[in-house]
Amino acid sequence: MLEKSLHSVIRGLELVVFDFDGVFTTNQVIVDENGMEAVICNRSDGLAFRLLKAEKLPAMILSTEVNPVVQARARKLKLECVSGCPDKGRLLRQLSEEKGIELGKMAFVGNDANDLEALEIVGVGVAVGDAYPEAKAAAKWVLNARGGRGAIRELCETVFRVRRNLKGNESPWLSPDVRKTYASS
Repeated sequence: MLEKSLHSVIRGLELVVFDFDGVFTTNQVIVDENGMEAVICNRSDGLAFRLLKAEKLPAMILSTEVNPVVQARARKLKLECVSGCPDKGRLLRQLSEEKGIELGKMAFVGNDANDLEALEIVGVGVAVGDAYPEAKAAAKWVLNARGGRGAIRELCETVFRVRRNLKGNESPWLSPDVRKTYASS
């Protein structure tokens, strides 16, 4: 549940950073007989990035894992991606300097112990619904939806609603600038 006190922070966001495993995915991995890994991502979550784009709110992926599937998903969604990052807090500080974006104007979405510092140092630390207890405790906002099961869509729709001052029954998907993106898919 999003507290009203976070609305002003969300309106001022300049970057949303997502962990990959456990946020884009269910935190499970499929391994074939050759040792090749595969994960399952949610198409509805992918579609939701249109809402952030309509808000001109950049998003990126930051992952500890070095796995081609992370880069492939980032390319498909046209998101910047940094993988093989063991210290997410340090990298967020570096991004803050390089991009000229204050940490307080960033959101980070995570699910596990390696996300704790990142969740704590940004303006809006967000944990998916099935995050580990430590991640939920570190977050300012805990989503209802689980990782790989609509968490990204919940976040994107909520951010869009807050930034556009939409009422509860108004659909973000009916906004003309969002509807235009359907033709460009």
